[in-house]
Amino acid sequence: MKPDVAVVPCPDYTEASGQQALSQVLAPFGGLAWVEPGMRIVIKANLVSAMRPERSATTHPVLLCALVRMLVRRGAQAIVGDSPGGLYHPRYVERVYSAAGMAAVEEAGGVLNRDFSEADARNPQARVCRNFRYTAYLDRADAIINFCKLKTHGMMAMSCGAKNMFGAIPGTTKPEYHFRYPDPRDFARMIVDLDEYFAPRLTIVDAVDCMEGNGPTSGTPRHMGALVAGESPHKVDLFCAGLIGLKREEVPTLEAALERDLIPASAEELTVLGDPRQFAIPDFQRIATGNSHLFKGDGRSLAKRIRGEVLQRLLTQRPALKASKCVGCGLCGKICPAKAIEMRGKRPQIDRGKCIRCFCCQEFCPHGAMYVHRTALVRLLDP
Repeated sequence: MKPDVAVVPCPDYTEASGQQALSQVLAPFGGLAWVEPGMRIVIKANLVSAMRPERSATTHPVLLCALVRMLVRRGAQAIVGDSPGGLYHPRYVERVYSAAGMAAVEEAGGVLNRDFSEADARNPQARVCRNFRYTAYLDRADAIINFCKLKTHGMMAMSCGAKNMFGAIPGTTKPEYHFRYPDPRDFARMIVDLDEYFAPRLTIVDAVDCMEGNGPTSGTPRHMGALVAGESPHKVDLFCAGLIGLKREEVPTLEAALERDLIPASAEELTVLGDPRQFAIPDFQRIATGNSHLFKGDGRSLAKRIRGEVLQRLLTQRPALKASKCVGCGLCGKICPAKAIEMRGKRPQIDRGKCIRCFCCQEFCPHGAMYVHRTALVRLLDP
């Protein structure tokens, strides 16, 4: 019987450690026995931005190369791709490939995606995202392997398996989806819609060095020394949330998955191969988003709805500027989907009336100048 999740040690990013750990973590799921010669396998990496591997924001090239070699040995074509935040065109994506060390993928026998065409999808089974635009190279995949990175996230609390498939949306279109789904609950439902539509065959998590603090791009690397894998990105996420001390109700994508019976109510109900206690980090620096309270104000009575709205206002965090790190580049204003940021005297000013708390500014600030501000009440309740 297959487990829901497997976790194995991977102490470092050496080729030997990566190859051994990847073989071990995939073994409970039959390894890659399902891969046949001639198949086109897309490895959907996390290549969020032009960042070096040691920053721990992107899937490490050593692990991607290990997977590529395994696929090539089985006669498959391995295509590594993603749509980073920013323009989805050759010049920008090549810069991301270069910074993230992706040249090694081609040296290992794989192919970097260079098809930047887009397509439109209709998904009548979706909960919220029934029509969307996506990166068309995924159409030519016989199977998708979701190879994500374990990180904190300003809006979703955690970036892992489910969130990684948001990379199917072309770069400059991503802010539009934040604007369409400003409520974290609906944004999470949209992400689950994408996961169910693209249906990755496997989800693998690079949790050797994770990102804590001001993630998913400006946080701090934190060593965990693990690889995690499973067939369901949502069960993998439920397990990984526990490793970094997050409760299910604090992660909107997990609540959205629970709504559809895609996960059990608790990680204790998962069948896990491996000892999570070996890798858990109780003091992992998380982002206190207050998201758990967003799911408590949906009662049918007027009193419950009002109470929910009040709690949301008091507990929901917002982006804020750390002026000492700001260089006045203005990227936050350009990427803001709500046009809530205006540069004044080379400093961004946030219009709170327009801000939809999507945290795009925090996610893509190249200098970590934007962060998730905790409200006074949250600091009082969770010092």
